[in-house]
Amino acid sequence: MRWKWQQTGRWAGVMMLTALTIAVLVWMGASASTASMVLLVVVVWTASETGIALSLAVALICALAFDYFFLLPYRTLMLAGAREWISMVSFVACSVATGRLAERAGHQARHAEQRRVEMERLYTLSQELMLHEDGAGLIRDLPRLIRQTFALDAVVLYTRSGEQFHASPAAFPDALQGALREAATEQRAPFAVADGFSVQSLMLGLQPVGALCWSPDKLQVEAATAIGAQCAIALARAMALETTARLEALREGDRLRTALIDSLSHELRTPLTTIRAAATTLRQSNGMDEAIQRDLIEAVDEESARLDALIGDAIEMAEIQAQAVKVRPALLRTRTFLDQVVDESREMLSRHEVAIEVDEKDDPVRFDPRLMSRVFRHLLENAARYTPTGTHITLRSHRRDGGIEFAVEDNGPGIDASELPMIFEKFYRGRLGSKIGKGTGMGLAIARAIVKAHGGAMEAWSEPGIGTRFRLWIPMRGPE
Repeated sequence: MRWKWQQTGRWAGVMMLTALTIAVLVWMGASASTASMVLLVVVVWTASETGIALSLAVALICALAFDYFFLLPYRTLMLAGAREWISMVSFVACSVATGRLAERAGHQARHAEQRRVEMERLYTLSQELMLHEDGAGLIRDLPRLIRQTFALDAVVLYTRSGEQFHASPAAFPDALQGALREAATEQRAPFAVADGFSVQSLMLGLQPVGALCWSPDKLQVEAATAIGAQCAIALARAMALETTARLEALREGDRLRTALIDSLSHELRTPLTTIRAAATTLRQSNGMDEAIQRDLIEAVDEESARLDALIGDAIEMAEIQAQAVKVRPALLRTRTFLDQVVDESREMLSRHEVAIEVDEKDDPVRFDPRLMSRVFRHLLENAARYTPTGTHITLRSHRRDGGIEFAVEDNGPGIDASELPMIFEKFYRGRLGSKIGKGTGMGLAIARAIVKAHGGAMEAWSEPGIGTRFRLWIPMRGPE
């Protein structure tokens, strides 16, 4: 309806302009040559701006007006002689020819402008596609990018590899699914389907990789073909990124398994060697001093405990790698929890001064005490192992940003700034840990993974000679 009103208004405006031009020429008493030139300009302008249909109507009116007002005899549609006939025929021929040429030139200009706009949009689309590094995210965002770039109402993408449909907006007619699957089986030029959609095959070489449809059908064939090529390349790139990610994950898994085997084999052999040597000595020696026997028995006990801790860390890391960690929150107070953690670690903390600081408002909150006790066991074990005897270890907790923030602080030697970004990496051991010769480098990685499983985050701050602070935050969970 709006288009009809626009067309009617355009015709009325052009007719009024033509009538006004003729009236001005008559009022001025223009000659036949002057009138023919002015009226010819009106015809050319109409053809270039509106199209051939309206320009032919204007040419007919101008021809009649030219005969009626400017050719002898005046005020009649009769022609006086050969000269008037030649003038009339020449004017009509020129009007039709120039109108047609002007209409064609205007059409070509509009077509060229549309091509320019579409090329700019294709360039914008290609730039947007190049910015995506995630293959799955690229496929999901592709319909939205095409719809926004080319100002379309709806775009639907079908991929053969995953048999998936991606649309922007999300809802689209069910009838399109069959058309898209059909277009994805062989190379097809853009063709119209129901509900004003057009469908096109996406080809990568001679292999169809999917299909694309859009609404309304206002894209030129060249632009639609270029968009299809861009989409096919994007799908191929997404599949390449996915394949690369899988290969990288396999390589990383192999590297981690190799590192785990190397680390565990070294760490397990050390206590086993000590235990075996102590057992051999106790078995072969007769009349050994009681103090020496006691030392050997203590060595066996210490190395057995160390071996048990190593196996426990390996099992924890295997659970985390298999994503088998399940958070089972329970309702408890942080003060009670921290007291229990310190009590369970009393033996390893016997040579340090331990303090607990909790906010005055210690309402019960919900988190998994079993998993969080593992986190604090690793943090307290590191603090007790790498700080001198008699140093202070402080455990804090307070509420922040809708969660509980815990902190474990010590005033030991600290961690070098170059090592701080890597301490949460699996199997990483700093220079101080390598000198002491204990640990597998899995404790902090396990701790951070458990905190992440709670939906929280963990970070570390340290300054050599001042101390180290591990800070972890977990969201508060309401009662079940």
